[in-house]
Amino acid sequence: MSTQFKLGINAGFAINRFPEPDIWLRIVAEKLGLKYVQFVIDLLNPFLPKIVIDQEVKKIKKNTAKYGIKIDTTFTSALTRINHLMHPDDLQRKVWLDWFKRWFKISADLGARGSGGHFGIMSVEDFNNQKRRKLLVREAINSWRKLARFGAKIGFKFLIFEPMSIPREMACTIDSTRDLLDRVNHGDLPIPIRLNLDVDHGDLASSDPRDRDPYAWLRELAHLSPVIHIKQSTKDKGGHWPFISQYNKDGIITPPKVMEAIEASGAKEVVLLLEVSHRERYPTEYRVIDDLKESVEYWRKYV
Repeated sequence: MSTQFKLGINAGFAINRFPEPDIWLRIVAEKLGLKYVQFVIDLLNPFLPKIVIDQEVKKIKKNTAKYGIKIDTTFTSALTRINHLMHPDDLQRKVWLDWFKRWFKISADLGARGSGGHFGIMSVEDFNNQKRRKLLVREAINSWRKLARFGAKIGFKFLIFEPMSIPREMACTIDSTRDLLDRVNHGDLPIPIRLNLDVDHGDLASSDPRDRDPYAWLRELAHLSPVIHIKQSTKDKGGHWPFISQYNKDGIITPPKVMEAIEASGAKEVVLLLEVSHRERYPTEYRVIDDLKESVEYWRKYV
């Protein structure tokens, strides 16, 4: 059976440029012609007062209904790419656990079928201390399992974490990602913990060439990744570039190869999410929507 592909977008493009729900949702629907969105926490931080959260949730739901948009999943983002569940401080780790629960509740209210982020990030000091490293990994695994039980209670189908690119950010190689998945899903959980793969991630310092090859990641793990971040990239990674001619000529990410690798994994259904970043500089500031439109058109030939 071939894989069912859906094309969507990570809402990170809207951070600080289009924070108004009626604006960014109109862009997704009318400018880009997309239906599926991965909403990001930087647009509605759970630390905000309840009155603000309730107001924004109401606005988002009103406009998703207006424009026929589905908030499919939710995720952490650029501004919230911090230590979280592996913070050096015990009390702060507990605070971040509660923060995730509040975020998951917001996500469920928006209709998301799952949520997540990076697994956790260790400080340099903790990572270099073998005893501390083992403690924090064990505790983060337990925290994710607690979150999975909470997620099940509010109607989630799964949680997702994103493999990263250096060891202290966790899951930076294919084998370490498999191992972490096995450990966090061990035993009985009411919902599975899955991946959010990213074609621009992976450990460039790894001695295993598989870890530097986005297509190897897809072939081996896409069946465990209900959503996948796509952007143009090079062999040296680090792009978050749009799929426009300027970058496509040297880029290594092409729709046919991505889809072929995902199908080879045995994945039944995958949402491909454009996760494109533009720095707050000229002339890129003026190109955001045009670059996103060209990226959608590039992928629409195949999806």
